[in-house]
Amino acid sequence: MAYELHYWPMIPGRGEFVRLALEQAGADYVDVARRPEEDGGGIAAMMDRLEDEPVRPPFAPPFLRDSDRVIGQTAAILLYLGPRIGLVGADETDRIWTHQIQLTIADMVAEAHDTHHPVGVGLYYEDQRPEARRRAEDFCRNRIPKFLAWFERVLAGNPAGAGHLVGGQVSYADTSLFQLVAGLRYAYPNAAARALAQAPRVAAHAERIGRLPRIAAYRASERCLPFNEQGIFRHYPELDLG
Repeated sequence: MAYELHYWPMIPGRGEFVRLALEQAGADYVDVARRPEEDGGGIAAMMDRLEDEPVRPPFAPPFLRDSDRVIGQTAAILLYLGPRIGLVGADETDRIWTHQIQLTIADMVAEAHDTHHPVGVGLYYEDQRPEARRRAEDFCRNRIPKFLAWFERVLAGNPAGAGHLVGGQVSYADTSLFQLVAGLRYAYPNAAARALAQAPRVAAHAERIGRLPRIAAYRASERCLPFNEQGIFRHYPELDLG
C-alpha cells in the first residue's frame, strides 16, 4: 500500500521535506491533495481525513497515512519513515542524532516563517511590515549565520566525512538540509550568500544533494512546486537584510 502524504497542494512548505525523503528513497506514495477530486484527492479529501481522525488527530498538515497509522508533524513523519525507506542508520544513536538534526532544521524553518509573520499568522504580511523588518534583520544578521555554523560543525565532525550529516549514507537529514538551504537562498539571497560563504561545507553539501539523480529528476519535474509568497520561505526584498 502506498504511503499517503497530506499537504497543501499549492506550496512546497513543510510537506516538501517529506516529499524529498520519499523521492530520494524511491518510495511509493500518493500526494493526496494534489490528486483530482474524482480520484479521491483534493483539499476536501485531505481536510476530511484530518477532521475525521477520531483518537489521535494531527494538528495540521503535513500528515502521513500508512495503513491504519496517521502521523503528523514533519519531524515525526521522518522519524517514522526513516528506517522504513532506508534513510536513517540502523544504530539507535544514529537515529536519535538524525532526529535531533531534523528538529533543529524545524527550528530554523519556524524562525524563517516568523520573519514575515512576527505578530500573528492570521494577519497579512502587509499588516505587520515594521515588525517583520525588525525580525528579519536579526534573522539575517544573527540567526542564519548561527544555524549554518552549527550545520557546518556537524558536517566537519562526522567521522564518516563531510559528505553527509550522519554516517556515510544519505539520510533524511541530508535531504532536509538541502531544502532548508534552497529556501534560504530563495527568500534571503543576499543574506544566505554571505552566510554560506562562511559555511563552505554546507554550501557544498547542498550542491551535492541537489545532484543526486532522484532529487534532480524530481526537482526538474512538474511535481516539484516552486517557492512562492504563500509558503514558509517568501522573498520580500525589503526583508533580505544583513
